[in-house]
Amino acid sequence: MTPITVQVPAFSVAGVAVRTCNRDEAQPERARIGALWDQFFTESWARQLPGPGADGRLYGVYSAYESDQHGAFDVTAGVSAAVQADPPVGAARIEVQPGSYLVFHCEGSMPQMVLDAWAAAWRYFEEHPEVLRRFDTDFECYEGPECVALHIGVLL
Repeated sequence: MTPITVQVPAFSVAGVAVRTCNRDEAQPERARIGALWDQFFTESWARQLPGPGADGRLYGVYSAYESDQHGAFDVTAGVSAAVQADPPVGAARIEVQPGSYLVFHCEGSMPQMVLDAWAAAWRYFEEHPEVLRRFDTDFECYEGPECVALHIGVLL
């Protein structure tokens, strides 16, 4: 899977969030991201959030990196949100940073397609050490139930 480079303008996402790390996500009993998405859907957060964007897409935003892929980070499951709208109690708001992103497109069944997209990204960065991640915001954009575009912020 060869990524493409795109420029992304800043945008807001509102949703529910957790703090986790890759080490915990590799252990089913400690993983939090799957439960976060379960909460997002079972509590119908998409309908509770103010001013969702017209694109109708769902986002998984990775932010507040402690350091790099080995440290803790926040994950927000949500929808694009109008800048001026306040999220309801219990919701989080994150600003996706503008800039250059490598995009890894993947199709298939959940959750395997997301795992495959991240595996492709990690493999790409191992094979291309000259390409540096920003570790400010990264995001998954769900373009349908079986299609994800993983955006990894990079320094160019």
